[in-house]
Amino acid sequence: MKSLSHVRIFAAPWTVAYQVPPSMGFSRQGYWSGELCMMTYFVCHLQEVNIEFEAYSISDNDYDGIKKLLQQLFLKAPVNTAELTNLLIQQNHIGSVIKQTDVSEDSDDEVDEDEIFGFISLLNLTERKGTPCAEQIKELILRLCEKNCEKSMVEQLDRLFNDTARPVGFLLSERFINVPPQIALPMHQQLQKELAEAHRANKPCGKCYFYLLISKTFVEAGKSNSKKKRSNQKKDELMFANAEEEFFYEKAILKFNYSVQEESDTCLGGRWSFDDVPMKPLRTVMLIPGDKMSEIMEKLKEHLSV
Repeated sequence: MKSLSHVRIFAAPWTVAYQVPPSMGFSRQGYWSGELCMMTYFVCHLQEVNIEFEAYSISDNDYDGIKKLLQQLFLKAPVNTAELTNLLIQQNHIGSVIKQTDVSEDSDDEVDEDEIFGFISLLNLTERKGTPCAEQIKELILRLCEKNCEKSMVEQLDRLFNDTARPVGFLLSERFINVPPQIALPMHQQLQKELAEAHRANKPCGKCYFYLLISKTFVEAGKSNSKKKRSNQKKDELMFANAEEEFFYEKAILKFNYSVQEESDTCLGGRWSFDDVPMKPLRTVMLIPGDKMSEIMEKLKEHLSV
């Protein structure tokens, strides 16, 4: 177990009900940035729950859980999530998974002690040049950028991907949709410590000059049609599945959205709405300078400390 502090998930406006593994028997409901945001999922059995999580180093036992969360992110995109999962497990000197603390033997719910509620890690795309899944990720981002952005942005991104002197790290922070953002603070802090240690020890994933992030977002249907609009979406028009990623968005030097409405999303599927307004599911791509991470961490501490 890592030294990451316990994060207690308690019954607050955003945590009355939250997505948990199917084995725990809860239905899904969505929440955004601390405000109750009723989606088209309806909770049949609202319960107040108190759950503590602990963070662990990534291990072989986490393969299925990590792969499932990666599939939730990439959906039908041509990225080998099995290979990506294996790479994240192999470089377990960085990254964490979160699991439920001390599952009671007397509990009525059948909970797998190894079932993960989320994970955080990073893949250095520059170091992994030539690795199939790393190349697939870069090709995916460039193709989507070309489809949704102006030519100048595509050229800028392509240059950055090929600049071996300024490595790009692909930041992955995935969790079940209704686990509140407070869990993100200690996980991001721990990851930054691990990356700094990897840099000092000359281990893989060391210092990154840029962080690439793909965020699960939503926008009111009909508000993201043109290329210019998709690459300059206003933050207040976007809803972030991981609320803390708004702070990454603010510091990004390059950002664009692409729609995943036509893709089958078994984890987040269904017809989404906010105040009865239909919502369109997106992915928001961001590129954040490494020297902005300390400012982002300060923002996370300011808004997510418990």
